[in-house]
Amino acid sequence: MAKHMRGERTELAAILASTHDAVVRSTRLGVIKSWNPAAADLYGYSAEEIIGRNTELLVAPEGREEEAERVRGIVRGEPTGQYRAARIAKDGSRIAVVVTTSVIVSAANAVLGVVTVSRRLNEPLDTQDGHFVDRRHADEGQDRLLAQLHQRERMEVLGRLAGGVAHDFNNLLGVILNYAAFVSEELGEEFGEALGDEVGAGAPPDWELRCQVAQRDVGQIQRAAERATDLTHRLLAFARREVVQAQVLNLNATVLGVEELLRRTLGADVALIITLAEDVWPILADSSQIEQVLVNLAINASDAMPGGGTLRIDTGNVGVDADSVAGGSPAQPGRYVRLRVSDTGSGMSAEVVNHAFEPFFTTKGEGAGTGLGLATVYGIITQAEATIAIQSELDVGTTFTIMLPATDEAARVSTAPAPYHRAPKGETVLVVEDEEALREVTERIFTRNGYRVLTAANGADAIALVARYEGEIHLLVTDVVMPRMLGKEVADRVRELRPHIQVLYMSGYAQPVLASQGRLEPGVALVDKPFSEAALLAKAAQVLDGHFRGYETVAPSS
Repeated sequence: MAKHMRGERTELAAILASTHDAVVRSTRLGVIKSWNPAAADLYGYSAEEIIGRNTELLVAPEGREEEAERVRGIVRGEPTGQYRAARIAKDGSRIAVVVTTSVIVSAANAVLGVVTVSRRLNEPLDTQDGHFVDRRHADEGQDRLLAQLHQRERMEVLGRLAGGVAHDFNNLLGVILNYAAFVSEELGEEFGEALGDEVGAGAPPDWELRCQVAQRDVGQIQRAAERATDLTHRLLAFARREVVQAQVLNLNATVLGVEELLRRTLGADVALIITLAEDVWPILADSSQIEQVLVNLAINASDAMPGGGTLRIDTGNVGVDADSVAGGSPAQPGRYVRLRVSDTGSGMSAEVVNHAFEPFFTTKGEGAGTGLGLATVYGIITQAEATIAIQSELDVGTTFTIMLPATDEAARVSTAPAPYHRAPKGETVLVVEDEEALREVTERIFTRNGYRVLTAANGADAIALVARYEGEIHLLVTDVVMPRMLGKEVADRVRELRPHIQVLYMSGYAQPVLASQGRLEPGVALVDKPFSEAALLAKAAQVLDGHFRGYETVAPSS
């Protein structure tokens, strides 16, 4: 989990590392939570020395009460502004600084912490290294940095909330979809014929019609559950919890591959103009997710141009240097492939832009959208360790600029996997799932298909069961996220007792078994929730046969 969280925060860490201002994040009570390199240079403390201590350590004694009251006022909502202050370095020397303090708030407007940005004052105030400094530009730089920090913190909180909600809903949807499938099967022709043979003339005259009506009703339940599944996957994409199949791509080829779909999405009254740069650098991404980004942005643009307009998509190679970062670029120094999507629609106000990527935020009328389109785009882009920026002007249009990191990896040819079928050989499966209804439906799927099944409601029960069970257990099927003990720890503990047991994870919230960019840790097999009977059996068969490598479905060799 720690590895994945570090990957998630790459962009924020890069912002903090690149600024020349000392940025200190603390709790409302002043306990230091993060400390950037510029703060270490200014005050002399390393991050290891200072994190966990109180910010009071840095404030000159005569100014501590005034400083504490100032922070309390900012937490209460009073204006921030800049002020001069005296600070104490590690060696005891006094430092004159100019300070900007701001609070980090959640979507519910709750104060999560405090960010203090400090810059050393060189006498006189308006000169630096012998040159005049325009303080307005310096202040704009600090404001931009604070805005980026606030945006990242807010989106991270929303992401954790969205991921947790999606995980719980995926469990419920797994139950609904599979039991609906069981009922649909029972209502099939074979059941109707068998019942007719059994009751003969005693069957109700409208029995066949009633079965058909019930079958349609079950179909409606299944379709509603499938739409809900799509919504939960969008939430997981926003929360950067989706498992991706990243590969080396040519962005131009991906754009051209989805062009026809985009034209159908936009309709005849919107002109689509695509301009692709030659020899774009390769990127490492999930092709289907990049396509989803383009489709979502096209839908968003189409809604903003009800009377028609123009949508432009262009690509290009871009090198970002330190000067670009200082000028406000959200991307850090490096090589990027730029994907730019521009429309001539109604545009967005600054307030709307500030909230555009938040889940369920929408300016459309009731029932006109889910509010997850741009949230999904944001999640996909940030999970790919890329950046996205919005430029918009009311009644002029909107431009989304996406910077995808270029890669030096060589392209690999991948082929679509063949369907995997296997007859069970009497293997024993241990199912570990804390959600009772989903545990029961998983047990039923395996049992009705010829497997012997053991079940446990949590990790501790599973380990105790394995320790006392005398027979062989061939496959452990465990949820990833469970109270008290995560699935990865369950697997590790079980393997200590049964070194040869195979492991299949099941989850709609796979963060604890993800490596960077949403890819699975090497050797991990996972079935996405909510899963169908066929999907679960296919993945289990692959794992048992040793034909499963990572997240890809690999057909067995002949």
